[in-house]
Amino acid sequence: MATRGQTHNKRAREMALRDKRERKQAKKDQRAAGLLPVDETFGESGVETDGEGPTDVEQTDSAAEAVE
Repeated sequence: MATRGQTHNKRAREMALRDKRERKQAKKDQRAAGLLPVDETFGESGVETDGEGPTDVEQTDSAAEAVE
């Protein structure tokens, strides 16, 4: 059986996590509404971009040349 201290600690962690999720969702909502600038480091998919455009074509071409 959990002691009171453990129960309070668990509840505090759960509340902190819930607050963090709410802040994150509020920030996403503000970005979607155009109230906050969009972070250019990460694209809409959440994948980090280098800002130089797609590089998949370059990698595919060089891989095809290596096979031939």
